Amino acid sequence: MKVIQITDIHLVPDGNLLFGEDSVARFRTCIAHVNEHHPDADLCVITGDLTHDGDEASYRILADCLKELKLPVRLLLGNHDERPMFRSIFPDMPVDGNGFIQGVHDTDTARLVFLDTKEVGTHEGRLCADRLAWLDRTLAEAGERQVYLFSHHPPFELDLPSMDWIRLREEADLRALVKKHGNVRYMFSGHVHRPSGGTWYGTPFATVPGTNHQHALDFALTGPATTSMEPPAYAVLSLRDAGVVVHYHAFMDKSEQFPYYG
Repeated sequence: MKVIQITDIHLVPDGNLLFGEDSVARFRTCIAHVNEHHPDADLCVITGDLTHDGDEASYRILADCLKELKLPVRLLLGNHDERPMFRSIFPDMPVDGNGFIQGVHDTDTARLVFLDTKEVGTHEGRLCADRLAWLDRTLAEAGERQVYLFSHHPPFELDLPSMDWIRLREEADLRALVKKHGNVRYMFSGHVHRPSGGTWYGTPFATVPGTNHQHALDFALTGPATTSMEPPAYAVLSLRDAGVVVHYHAFMDKSEQFPYYG
């Protein structure tokens, strides 16, 4: 299965700039790049911070942009999103019994699980008792399928204090569920605005750059992260029986290319 992961698009109303760049134009460029280079993908997952301020105009722009995408798409919420406004513009996006933007995508051998880690009034991620109970049932119902877990907030520390302080707070609860069921093969998150990867108590994970701006790689900074205008990218995920491959496609890279001479 081939999945495109896009994250942290931070759309703003048309004509507005975010850190000196047009986040809408960049997202449209990203979509065009995906359509051109990865039309064979099975699914596109956008892991949160769909808008910068959770406003109606930006969600309507998102809906318009997605008309151009040739792949089916699943949308997750991030700390910059607003759940009621999102649901008013995307009423058909799957929700759980408590109104959280959560759901699954099943194949014969895999279950992709999409978590809602948005918490009103904070930029940190949360999984309340209702969301944890939903995840418990969802992992149990996966049966023999391998599970791939998608969320906006990562639960793991990345040795980046400026991001670790607003990661998912229920790390211990999530770890208990992953250990209990033993079927989570890989975890994919947004929020960090950087490419990173590793293992979390034995479970592999990856994070992805944003499409407009990034967070500086600063191992000493505490408090809010420093915004960096490093090149944007999205991830190309190959989910196979033999393992998982993650590539980062820098869709605005204009570097000169040369043929190889042996």
